[in-house]
Amino acid sequence: MKRLPPLNWLRAFEASARALSFTAAAQELNMTQSAVSQQIKSLENAIGRPLFVRRVRGLELTDAGRGYLPTVQAAFAMLEESTRVLTGRKEPDMLELHVNLSFARYWLSPRLGRFMDQYPWVQLNVVTSIWPEERQSDSADVEIVFGQGKWESRVGKRLAQDSIFPVCSPEVGARIQRLDDLLRQRLFDLPGTLQSWDSWLEAYPAKSRVARPLVHRTSTWALSLEWAQNGLGVVLAHDTVANDLIRTGRLVRPLAFALPMKEAYYLIAPEGNQAHPAAQAFKTWLLQEMEAKP
Repeated sequence: MKRLPPLNWLRAFEASARALSFTAAAQELNMTQSAVSQQIKSLENAIGRPLFVRRVRGLELTDAGRGYLPTVQAAFAMLEESTRVLTGRKEPDMLELHVNLSFARYWLSPRLGRFMDQYPWVQLNVVTSIWPEERQSDSADVEIVFGQGKWESRVGKRLAQDSIFPVCSPEVGARIQRLDDLLRQRLFDLPGTLQSWDSWLEAYPAKSRVARPLVHRTSTWALSLEWAQNGLGVVLAHDTVANDLIRTGRLVRPLAFALPMKEAYYLIAPEGNQAHPAAQAFKTWLLQEMEAKP
């Protein structure tokens, strides 16, 4: 593989191509005009073709120069972004948000327009996951995770006091008047949570003679709630992910009984002066929205 040209030659080319002037490029790069001109000449000799047409009143890119410029600019942009990530430096208007997938879909997405309207200067980079252990969190400015509140040395702020309860489509709900009716439906749940259908049924004030059906499982409420909306059966859900769906009539609660939830969604974010402006703006907005509920 042929050796790449020195980066300073490429930087001189990129600056000169944007300004179409060796003099302006020299001022930008804090070099002399003759040094920039010489670096461009060296680059042209190295690649074997001219990149500029030198005219009395300025420069003009050749076809080769026009074709080469986007590649050089993209390479520098990638280097700058990678360096920014490695060194931990972030722009004040950039927010890297790592958020639980179900929370992002069913709570955050319906409200995100309000945040964008209130803080139009914040640029979002949202990464979703199901469980906190699935991805590294070193680059996150703000995290919203599901669990019991502690992950290694990080402690989160609990965002809501949810309960768990059954939900289903209105069509399935019309067939359920009591517990026996519910147990004749397909049931869906998540593995890995502290409370399940067994927990809910054990706490239910009435008992049933109907045998418990098989419980089908999926790793996320983002999928099980889709199944419920499609009329496949009854899902054990909780307020944060289900309330908007219930409010809009896409799901119903066939039985009113609810069990206090042991797990919750937690906010993990820097405190005080450690939070940069975009992170602080999102944290303030999120806590206000959680207080407002609907």
